Amino acid sequence: MISRPRKRSNVIEHTLRDIAGTLENALFAEEISGRSGLLQSLDPRVKVLAVLAFLIAVSLSRSLVVIAVVYVLALILALASSIPADFFIKRVWLALPFFTGMLILPALFITPGPTLLQFPFGLVVTATGLTSALFLLLRVSTSVSLTLLLILTTPWNTTLSALTVLRVPDVFILILGMTYRYIYLLLRIANDMFLSRKSRVVGRLDDAENRRMLAAVSGALLGKSLDMSSDVYLAMQSRGFRGAMVTLKPFKMRSRDWFWLAAFAAISLLAVFLGR
Repeated sequence: MISRPRKRSNVIEHTLRDIAGTLENALFAEEISGRSGLLQSLDPRVKVLAVLAFLIAVSLSRSLVVIAVVYVLALILALASSIPADFFIKRVWLALPFFTGMLILPALFITPGPTLLQFPFGLVVTATGLTSALFLLLRVSTSVSLTLLLILTTPWNTTLSALTVLRVPDVFILILGMTYRYIYLLLRIANDMFLSRKSRVVGRLDDAENRRMLAAVSGALLGKSLDMSSDVYLAMQSRGFRGAMVTLKPFKMRSRDWFWLAAFAAISLLAVFLGR
């Protein structure tokens, strides 16, 4: 039997596809934050405080029903904020089984308690282990959904500015903002570098050549990032930056914002009380 050579994957094409997908997701998230919806119309500080209150309620709740109700509330808020339901659910549940499953699976079998299911090789699923796994799964999915609501309905810079309501230091907010912009800009530069490399390649490269190409692109990208950081800092200094953030659009609470802030606070307190 003659074995056919395994088809080698094109590193450049895969890298271009991944970078393009990342940029597309970032642009789509920015587009959602500009839509007309419930959360988009509220003051960013209200959303930050509401999400924080719900996260505390979910972490303190000892009732699966209460956590499930908060998750359903997050879905309702997503629909009211013009977020596609399939996009919102996929962003949470596609990555959730991989990361949370590594913690859930051992808890199903090693947690002592009444036997619920029995499998070969002495594997036993206990009722206590299943309950613990459901608590972890619901808590993580609800927390990720609430955080995703804040990210999708608020531009990143506005979200960082709203963190001042929590007394977050300005230096920390500035570092987060610059990091986000650098990641986005470096992805664009890497995409252009790989695309220009692909336009100059004829045929398929072998593994050794692919490794040399990736090493060269990585080194060039590192050098560009170092030069860019110096240029950006000098540009900020020339425009009057002295270490303090200045918000071009100051926040202003309206009666609508106060109403929703009181409503979210009441719901989170009710969730804490019912989940005890």
